[in-house]
Amino acid sequence: MNDSNGLSPPRGSNIAVVGACGGIGSDIVQKLVAADCNVVAIDLEKSITEAPSPAAHSISFDGRNAKSVDEMAEQLKKVMPQLDGLVIASGFAGQRMPITEWPIEAIDEIISGNLRLMTLCLRALVPLLQHGEAASVVLITSDMAYIPQPGYAPYVAAKAGLVAMGQSVSREVAPNVRINFVSPGAVDTPFLRGGRGRTVDPDAPLRFDMKEYLTKIPLARLAVAEDVTGPVLFLLGPGSSYMTGNILHISGGAYMG
Repeated sequence: MNDSNGLSPPRGSNIAVVGACGGIGSDIVQKLVAADCNVVAIDLEKSITEAPSPAAHSISFDGRNAKSVDEMAEQLKKVMPQLDGLVIASGFAGQRMPITEWPIEAIDEIISGNLRLMTLCLRALVPLLQHGEAASVVLITSDMAYIPQPGYAPYVAAKAGLVAMGQSVSREVAPNVRINFVSPGAVDTPFLRGGRGRTVDPDAPLRFDMKEYLTKIPLARLAVAEDVTGPVLFLLGPGSSYMTGNILHISGGAYMG
């Protein structure tokens, strides 16, 4: 894939993708590999087994475990001592239920698998981005942080917190390292049925009313992974070099803030 407009990362860029085997993450990896980037795919061991990545290297880890995150970073450093780009696309929403019914353990798991995971990953991987040259980070959040849906309070809080955390770090690491966000609405991937590596039944029904959801989308369709990948590649590339701490909303017009 030849990008003559410079809107994608340059050929030969070293890029790590965390959450590389999910629906969005796997499409990002495929497009980066096609653009002749050097890619390391990072995900749960079960996810890597279920959906092997075309990346040259894969590293398994559990982002909820601080020791596992540090070990992943050490493995990545051996493969790629310097990163030009980092994408973190991990996360899961859990089951929909009223706040009074959420078990404390489930709340902790959602916070741990979203906000804490991304915070630990940045803590461990920012040093690989700080090599004096331009580098870019893209964090995948959710438009549920901006259009909160009932029944998902812990996930909404985690994704909103992720943006605040990432914007704080973006000020720390500027000007050479940029951190931006892609915030999709519902995307037609395994995430809607639990998430890669977590779904017991990949053919399980969607966790929301599709017909009702589409009435709120001006573009009148559910997003697909490719709709998210394009903005991610743009934020990784030189075309976004004057952007940091910014959020691109990919929701078909549902959120216009």
